[in-house]
Amino acid sequence: MTTVQEWGRPVGDVNGVFADGAVPVPLVMVDTDEGITGVGLGPHVEIETVFAAIDGEDPRGVAALYDRMLRRTFKAGHAGAVFGTIGALDTALWDIKAKAAGEPLWRLLGGRDRRVPAYASGLDIALTDDELAVLYQGYAEHGLRAAKIKGGLDIERDRRRLTLVRDVLAEAGHGARPGLMLDVNEAWTRKQAVRHVCELERTLDLTWIEEPVRRWDAEGLATVGRGIRASVATGENLTGLEQFRPLLAAGAVDIVQTAVVWGVTHFLRVSALAHAHELPVSPIGATPLALLHAATSVPNHLASELQDLSAPLGLSLDLRVEDGAFVLGDSPGLGITVEEQAIDAFHRPAAGAAEGPHIRPEHAGRRLLAVAGHSCPTRSPG
Repeated sequence: MTTVQEWGRPVGDVNGVFADGAVPVPLVMVDTDEGITGVGLGPHVEIETVFAAIDGEDPRGVAALYDRMLRRTFKAGHAGAVFGTIGALDTALWDIKAKAAGEPLWRLLGGRDRRVPAYASGLDIALTDDELAVLYQGYAEHGLRAAKIKGGLDIERDRRRLTLVRDVLAEAGHGARPGLMLDVNEAWTRKQAVRHVCELERTLDLTWIEEPVRRWDAEGLATVGRGIRASVATGENLTGLEQFRPLLAAGAVDIVQTAVVWGVTHFLRVSALAHAHELPVSPIGATPLALLHAATSVPNHLASELQDLSAPLGLSLDLRVEDGAFVLGDSPGLGITVEEQAIDAFHRPAAGAAEGPHIRPEHAGRRLLAVAGHSCPTRSPG
């Protein structure tokens, strides 16, 4: 089943934009003989092969079933979208396990505090400055005092927009200095990254720079980290501990990230690995509900990404945002209610969007000059 996140405006990053603001959200629903259904968000790629590893098993053995799914796919490789399918099924199993216990997942995992600190993240590269200010004022009204914007094409544009967001959040916080982050989604070379960030740091205090170079470039990420004041954040596109280990060994990452699409077990294992290196973790995702539950149980959670303030079409979440934090509810499991009729009634656009942040531009990492007049839409759909 696939639903959609309707942003009501263009959303994207340095790589591209969904101009209509409608982003597909695939989900899986796993039924049990006891009448419990678990919900997970993520791809369906090779789902028949992956599901065979858990079919007929006791869903409460989640960690062991996660490894069974990995073993079922090891020859062809369990990275990319296949890892996302494993993550979606893993999340659904955790949902079942917590529902069977009659507890919210955060409580089952050993969490003590249902509040999860958040930062604002608008996928906002296509917005005008005025639209950007209005967007972050909305976040500020929910108590958000840290924000991450998309950039990487032009130093002065990034400086102007970071300053604008800083001022919006500072005013809402009665002058308190907000946290500022810049996400460039692997758009730079090593030297470009150091030059761009150092120039911004002449006038701004950045908490972190996210994915400044390619995700697997341990030496490059370490080089960037040594050349700037800001922390280096990365990891949302890494799948499996084997992809994190070289970065941690090289001292290449300061903020360890993992995407909600890869599942709860992956997040817990990455968090333990990061904790062993005295590093914080920060979940990423448009609907990060599963990792919010998991974040309550790890000692090194820093803050979780808050993108849209509304849920995907047809999903109700036992979750609210107040005073700069996600606040998890008491519903058993993840607290997701699926309204299948609403999803089925939605008219979906043709699959396979030709443009968007999922497609790497031809000249990424090879731009000589700033791209001040880039081709991203600059007006919200009317």
